[in-house]
Amino acid sequence: MPAAIIAPATVPVASAAPAGGYKIVGYWHNFDNGSGFIRLRDVSPDFDVINVSFAEPSGAAGNIAFTPYNYSEADFKADVAYLKSKGKKVIISIGGANGQVQLTTIAARDAFVSSMKGIIEKYGFDGLDVDFEGHSLYLNKGDSDFRNPTTPVIVNLIDALKSINGYFGTDKFTLTMAPETFFVQLGYQFYGGSCISCDSRAGAYLPVIHATRDILDWLQVQNYNSGPITGLDDQYHTMGSADFHVAMADMVLTGFPVAKNANQFFPALRQEQVLLGLPANNNAGGGFTPVAEVQKALDALIKGQQLASYKTRGSATGYPNLGGLMTWSINWDKYNNFEFSSKHRAYLNAIVPPVPDTQAPGAPAGLLSTAKTATTVSLAWGASTDNVGVTGYTVKYGSVSKDVTGTSTQITGLAPDTNYTFTVVAKDAAGNVSPASGAVTVRTNAASGDVSPPTAPGNLTVTAKTSTSVSLGWSASTDNVGVTGYTVAFGSSTSSVTDTTVTIGGLTPGTAYTFSVTAVDAAGNRSAASFVSVTTNPPSGAQPWAAGIAYKTGDEVTYGGKTYTCRQPHTSLQGWEPPNVPALWLLKA
Repeated sequence: MPAAIIAPATVPVASAAPAGGYKIVGYWHNFDNGSGFIRLRDVSPDFDVINVSFAEPSGAAGNIAFTPYNYSEADFKADVAYLKSKGKKVIISIGGANGQVQLTTIAARDAFVSSMKGIIEKYGFDGLDVDFEGHSLYLNKGDSDFRNPTTPVIVNLIDALKSINGYFGTDKFTLTMAPETFFVQLGYQFYGGSCISCDSRAGAYLPVIHATRDILDWLQVQNYNSGPITGLDDQYHTMGSADFHVAMADMVLTGFPVAKNANQFFPALRQEQVLLGLPANNNAGGGFTPVAEVQKALDALIKGQQLASYKTRGSATGYPNLGGLMTWSINWDKYNNFEFSSKHRAYLNAIVPPVPDTQAPGAPAGLLSTAKTATTVSLAWGASTDNVGVTGYTVKYGSVSKDVTGTSTQITGLAPDTNYTFTVVAKDAAGNVSPASGAVTVRTNAASGDVSPPTAPGNLTVTAKTSTSVSLGWSASTDNVGVTGYTVAFGSSTSSVTDTTVTIGGLTPGTAYTFSVTAVDAAGNRSAASFVSVTTNPPSGAQPWAAGIAYKTGDEVTYGGKTYTCRQPHTSLQGWEPPNVPALWLLKA
C-alpha cells in the first residue's frame, strides 16, 4: 500500500522501560516500502532502542555509507539528539536483506572500521547493530572450531567490531547483533565449516558471537522468516508459536554442542544479552506471532511458567533477567496501530524487575586427574552450588581455557612427558564466576612411540544415492590406542567425520565417483584406504524433494504433485518442505 494513502496514527502515551527493566527494540526504516515514513522524534515512546536501518556497502570493499532518507542532515541529527535526550538509544544497523557485507581482506576490514567510525561520530549514534544476512558470513571448508575461526570474513568482522568498540569505549558504546536462526540455532544440527553437504553459512554467526560475547550488549535473533529448527529437545520447532520462541531462546541461554559435537560446546549467553526478535505484523515478515502467544512465551521464559510442548533446559524456573523484545519494525508497528509496542510494553512494565544477582557460585571442589596418556589428561571435580544455578565450568591451564557443562572432561593435544597445572571455575546463569578450585598438577606420560595404524574401514558400501548425493557406510576400524575419526575423500575433496556413515551432497547427476575412507588413531597414524565406486543417478528434470540435499538457486523439485524452483542455496531439512518455506522455494506456474 503506498505511503500516501496510509491513515496517520496517533502515537500512544506510554512509559518507557522501568529502570533495570525489559527493553523493546525497534528497527526504523531509512526508506519507504509502503509501511509509511515516521520522523525519528515521532517514534512511539514505548521503544527504548531505535535501530536506524540500514547503513549499506558503497564503493570500495568494506566501505559503508549512510544517507538519511526524507531528511536534511541537520534535521536528522537533531532528531537523533532529541531521542537521546529522552533516554533512548539510537543505533545504526548495518546490512539488512539488501546490504551484503563481506570483509574478505584486511583492506576491507580497515575500510569498514574507518567508515563506521565516521558514520557513528557524524550522526551521534550510540552504537551499531550487525544485521548481516544473505551471503555476508560463511565458513570455509575445514573451519570447524567456532572458538578459533580461520575464514577471513569471520576473522575480519571480529577484529573490526573489537576495534570499533575499543575506539568508542565499552561503557559508552552499544554493540548488538540480529542474525537469522539459520546463522545461530541451526548450528546445533549443522556447522558450515565441518560438514560435507550442508550450507557453508549454517551457524556462521557463532564464532562472531563467541569472540565478542564480553562486549556484546545483546543478541536479538530473528525468530521469523525461518524454516523449522531443531531445539535442545531434538524436535523441530516451527515459527509463529510460543513453543518456537521459547526453544530458540533456551538454546542460547543454555548453550549447545555445535554440530552436536560435545567437544565444541557454545557457552550460554547472559540472560540480559538475549532478546526475542519478532515481526510487528503479518506484513513485516513470515512467522508473525499474535500478542497472546508472544506473552505465553514470555511467561515461560521470564516467569518460569513452562509450556507443555517445551521445557527450558538452562533453568526450570525461567530467566527473570531476559533482555526483552525486538521487532521488525517500528514502521510496521505504527501501520498496525502500535499493537506490538503498546501491548508488550504494558505487559513488560507490569513485571517487577528482578534484583540483579551478584552472588558467585562456590568454587569447584576435589579437582583430580582420573586418567592420562602421552597427549591427554582426564579431569573430574565436584559440582558447585549457586542460588540461580550453575550453567557450566571453565578448565584453565597455562593460557588455555576450555568451557564444559559437566563435572568432567578430557584435555587433548598435550605434549608428552610434560607437567600441566589445571584449575576449574564455575559460571552461573547471571554470568558470575566462582573462585578457582584447588590446582592439580599432572605430568603426561612419555611418548609411546606407537606407529601401528588402525585397520582399514571394512565393508565400505553405498547405502543410498540420488542424482546429486551419495550416502556411504562402513564398519568401524580397530586400533591399539583408539580410532579418533575417519577421512572421506573423492577427487580433490576431503572431509573428516567421527561416525561410520556420511552423506555427500552437491554431486553432478550421472557422474562416476570413487570414494575412499581411511581411519585415524589417537597417535595420528592413518589406516589403509577402503574404496567404493558409484555413479550418481541421471538427471530427469525436476527431482522429488528430499531432506539432506544441498540445493542451488534454480534447482527444480517436485512435491505434492507441484513443481518448485529453489530461490536461495540451502541444505534441506525435514520440515522445510517447499510449501512450508516460501523464502526458499517458489511455486512454478
